[in-house]
Amino acid sequence: MNNLYEELLSAIHSVWTRRWIALVIAWAICLIGWFVVALIPNSYESRARIFIQLDDALAEQVGIGMADKKRDIERIRQTLTSAVNLEKVVRATRLGDTIQSPKQMEAAVLELGDNVKVVSQQDNLFEITATASNSSFSDAENAKLAQDVAQKLIDIFREENLSGNRGDMVETLEFVNQQLRQREKELESAEQKRMAFEAQHPEMAQGGTAVVQRLENSRAAMRDVDADLAAAQSALAAIDGQLAGTPRSIAGGAGGGAQASLARAEADLAAMRARGLTDSHPDVIAARNQVAALKGPAAQEAASGSGGIVNPAYSSLQSIRAERQANVQALQSRRAGLQSDVASLTVSAIQDPGLAAEAQRINRDYDVLREQYDKLLQDREELRLRGEVKTEREAVKFEVVDPPTTPRSPVAPNRPVLLLGVLIAGLGGGCAGAFALSRLRSVFSTTAGLERATGLPVLGAISQNLTDAARALRRKRLKYFYGAGAALGGLFVVLLAVEFIQRGMVA
Repeated sequence: MNNLYEELLSAIHSVWTRRWIALVIAWAICLIGWFVVALIPNSYESRARIFIQLDDALAEQVGIGMADKKRDIERIRQTLTSAVNLEKVVRATRLGDTIQSPKQMEAAVLELGDNVKVVSQQDNLFEITATASNSSFSDAENAKLAQDVAQKLIDIFREENLSGNRGDMVETLEFVNQQLRQREKELESAEQKRMAFEAQHPEMAQGGTAVVQRLENSRAAMRDVDADLAAAQSALAAIDGQLAGTPRSIAGGAGGGAQASLARAEADLAAMRARGLTDSHPDVIAARNQVAALKGPAAQEAASGSGGIVNPAYSSLQSIRAERQANVQALQSRRAGLQSDVASLTVSAIQDPGLAAEAQRINRDYDVLREQYDKLLQDREELRLRGEVKTEREAVKFEVVDPPTTPRSPVAPNRPVLLLGVLIAGLGGGCAGAFALSRLRSVFSTTAGLERATGLPVLGAISQNLTDAARALRRKRLKYFYGAGAALGGLFVVLLAVEFIQRGMVA
């Protein structure tokens, strides 16, 4: 700890003995640094906030939703700082006074793009920031220039927002109309080509479809007819089974007779077979035996003239059977006709497959062009309606929330801090220079330092003894030194005062 303390005292003594060198270095650093700080132009910043909102009830009905409105606002925000708009700002402000060539204009636009920012604070609220730091202008002129740039950006924002939609919509509609006329010509050409092909090959244009499509339709229809025919034949077989088990007549009288018993036995047997019982089933065997036993008495009863009346159930089943049989015959006739069509279409497709493929291609091209034309026509009407709503009925709420501010003080650089930093750097540099020079010369400030350097014991030290004339000269030099140091501090104070006076002149 003692060694550290001694080293500190030695360093202070070394600097103090070379104080004039330290002061000269400090003056040099401060003068150079303050000159550089003086060359840095002040930057003045003007801020403004604007509010824009698109709101219309009819716009929602025609499909102009919030997403479309946000995209419009974002488009305006992005194009506001485009090169074209920044060139308008340059020409409308003092920035364009010295522009004489396209290269100078390009450089001015690039510099202005770095000094202008448009930030979206909320969905519909934007902040415009313009900075001016032209070294050829005074502080007051730079402050006014920053305000003018911000105001011009607001004017461009208003022009882009209120009058830009109509021109864009007219150009878009004109482009869509050109595309629509071109599609119309292509559609007419395809239609004429199809009509000429159908006139030359009428067999390929039946129903307006190609042979392959007609063949597939015929095959599908024949499959449906086959299913219906199978169902009709099954229904006819079922009614035949019921007729087989139903007697033609029934016995008269309240008690019935052998014929009635035979009819009931045959009906029971038919019912059993309808349920799926086989001939080896006991119930079926018993029913057959009963029928066989009743046939003789029933025949005798019929021969004796004591037969019954006509069975109405049998007559009804006969009518149903006739209807189902007619349905089966009709389906069979339709199936035969479809088979004939399929055969003829198959022969036609096999004989000339290229012609069928050509017919299919022509119809496909026509259908595609027709669909594109209809969709484009619908899009044009929707676009026209949207354009009328956006240009005629759109309620644009545009409001300048905060007008461009007039800068009162520069935002950069922070000159008082820089001046103070240069002063501190100068004093520190002077001390460091004096200390470095002391290290270059083999001079020891303390006996302990001499002992450490030589490794020999130091017996003692002799103090300096000055005469009265020498003391007077030292005091005179100290006065000069203090005066030079105070002059450096005074110059710093003067520079600060000048800076604040300049700011007051801008305000």
